[in-house]
Amino acid sequence: MEPMTVGQIAAAVDGVWLNPRENAPEVAAVCTDSRELTPGCLFLPWVGERFDGHDFIDAALEGGAAGCLCARPPERLREDKFYIRVADTRLALRDLAAAYRSQFSIPVIQVTGSVGKTTTKDMIAAVLGAKLRVWKTPENYNNDVGTPLTLLGLTREHQAAVIETGMNHFGEIEYLTEMVRPDIAVISNIGDAHIEYLGSREGILKAKCEIFQHLKKDGLAVLNGDDPLLGTVSVPFRTVRCGKSDYCQARITELTDHGVEGIRCTVATERDRYDLSIPAPGEHMAYAAAIAAAVGERLGLSREEIARGAASYVPSGSRMRILRLAERRMLLDDCYNANPQSVAAALEILARTECEQTVAVLGDMGELGELGNRAHYNLGALASMLGVDLVFAIGSPDRAGRIADGVAQSGGSVLYFPTKEEALPELRRQFNPGTVMLVKASHAMHFGWLVEQLHS
Repeated sequence: MEPMTVGQIAAAVDGVWLNPRENAPEVAAVCTDSRELTPGCLFLPWVGERFDGHDFIDAALEGGAAGCLCARPPERLREDKFYIRVADTRLALRDLAAAYRSQFSIPVIQVTGSVGKTTTKDMIAAVLGAKLRVWKTPENYNNDVGTPLTLLGLTREHQAAVIETGMNHFGEIEYLTEMVRPDIAVISNIGDAHIEYLGSREGILKAKCEIFQHLKKDGLAVLNGDDPLLGTVSVPFRTVRCGKSDYCQARITELTDHGVEGIRCTVATERDRYDLSIPAPGEHMAYAAAIAAAVGERLGLSREEIARGAASYVPSGSRMRILRLAERRMLLDDCYNANPQSVAAALEILARTECEQTVAVLGDMGELGELGNRAHYNLGALASMLGVDLVFAIGSPDRAGRIADGVAQSGGSVLYFPTKEEALPELRRQFNPGTVMLVKASHAMHFGWLVEQLHS
């Protein structure tokens, strides 16, 4: 973050500086957690359902924060700290990020979608990184806290930004897009994630398309051209559709799958042809690469730069992270999150992997509403039909239990456990030499613990 004066901050958030003084320090960081402070930062007390950050203002100031925003000022104000009163700290963070973002004239790419947002964001950043200094959303900072903090991380050194935005309710993408104000808007696909709150895939489409409400007038829309719902989208912006279909402006051809070693494909546009090698498994990676090529082309990257950037792609966190262990054992760590589309793609990668035994460790998927029962059952059936040798279904009876039903009733081999802890001993017994084991579930299941145990 570039330094801001207290006066600039107060003006940006329409706040009142309660104890103004001439020698107040500039601020170069914003923190929302009193336990993780940067010295000299602005502390913003977040208000949640079960906590109120205002209760920790004094601790934050004592811990090194230079001052704070507050909707509820403390009874006593310290003379050596500053306090800016605002109506709502959540809205103040949005306004501060929006004002800060307006200082930068660099191209900003905003990414949303049901599946593969982070993969697409990372691929775009990798491609652009072959020529430009790129700032991208770190970790899972894609919500109403993470997105403004990401924007506040911009500095004068950055030449482009790739901002990932997520949602599970109507209005959230519009809220985030208002502060991002993208030059390029990307939608990776429309799936079933968060359908519990949005009612239908058509509802999900409507919510994702809020990304266009603050796209700049001369902006570019980049869409998955093979997604049937995105095929219905018509916006008053230049649009590039990416996919295998003949009508796509960034068309994927000559796709070859090399299993866990990655894929190769060609992306043909009206302007050029890009032969790409992506060091990550799964044919779905071709869509992220095609989208990144379209973005790179828009920003003037050469054929060589786009190819070099795609080849440098590295996945974030537990997103099909390949862990090679002793005795030809392999863990496919894809446990960051899960929905029907991403689990199906992961199972296909597992099934195509050459090894002596394939094992899928699957857990509950959340926020599927009425689709949940059928979706879990169908994925169990899919694992069996793909020829996965053994499935571990771990979690609640009405979710993971339905995965187990789908496997068993389709003729496959399955073991069901209510908890990770109960499953671990048998997982270790089955992790034999030559075994490839996929681990995947919704983030709330914390299957990263299983990966750590099996990796140790």
